[in-house]
Amino acid sequence: MSAPETKSEAEALLPQFELERVLNQDQDGRRISLLGSISSQPALITVERAAFPSDAAAVKPLLSSLTNTTNLGANDIYRWYMANQSASPNANTPPDLKLNLICPCTSKHVAKYSSQRCRYVTETPPIYNTYILPYIRSQRALGRLDWIYNILDGRTEQEDVILRCSWDTLDGFLLLPDLNWDRKTVESMHLLGLVQRRDIYSLRDLRKSHVPWLKELRSSVVKAATSVFPGQIEEDEVKCYVHYQPTYYHFHVHVVHVMLEAGTTQSVGKAFSLENLISQLEYVVPGSDGQEGGMHMVDLSYFLGEESELWKKCFGRLKNSEEVNLNN
Repeated sequence: MSAPETKSEAEALLPQFELERVLNQDQDGRRISLLGSISSQPALITVERAAFPSDAAAVKPLLSSLTNTTNLGANDIYRWYMANQSASPNANTPPDLKLNLICPCTSKHVAKYSSQRCRYVTETPPIYNTYILPYIRSQRALGRLDWIYNILDGRTEQEDVILRCSWDTLDGFLLLPDLNWDRKTVESMHLLGLVQRRDIYSLRDLRKSHVPWLKELRSSVVKAATSVFPGQIEEDEVKCYVHYQPTYYHFHVHVVHVMLEAGTTQSVGKAFSLENLISQLEYVVPGSDGQEGGMHMVDLSYFLGEESELWKKCFGRLKNSEEVNLNN
């Protein structure tokens, strides 16, 4: 029986690693698996980015160490960048980090990105009509969709547009990269389909008569998504979903590679498959008052952060049989 390997002996192995090929990497480039050899013995290394520090004193040196910062785009209050954390990056040094900057940010942004407990709620049609729909209308009236309109009206991000379909009609839409995608990694492809029409705020506004339009939208964006990496993505490797509650109230579709690891934004209680929505709409029946069948007639269950307005001012109060007031 050989003696246990010492710490220094273990540390001496890494410099001896000879790379053969890359086996895999996750969608955000945080983890990569490498096949190679050490002293003619097959070896496999998994490299993963260490966790970021969580206290302010340790984060300050991280921010001050950023170099080689390159802006990928900017629209209204949103900007996104690639950067290095290396002290002396050269032309061949790949970016270490992707950064998103929101400035000036609002209290809603702060709440969204803060650590918080979540609650699973059920939004019935009466709750939607009484509380949520008026809230959605009030949010749109605040003018927080300017960055969307900048894109739709051709003022920003036009060089990123992958597809513009039926743009001169009410059924028009465009497809462009989501700001959270690094725009290079195939398996982490994340695109955004923005519709031209401004009368659909969320999936709640979808009606049975929208089915042909939704089918055409899905077919077109899936086909366009395969052209982003020609020959590397097939149509059955693309999935489409819609968020509810969405981050902003202008109807849009997320178009991603099926290998994109399913984090919170793709989980049950946040993401609704576009294909399933279409199927559900095909089978809805008119209401008792003769109104057209649609997503406004069904119960929807989803999760909310405890810091969100909808939890604190609506569902949390409904749970405690308190008065709901989303206007203050």
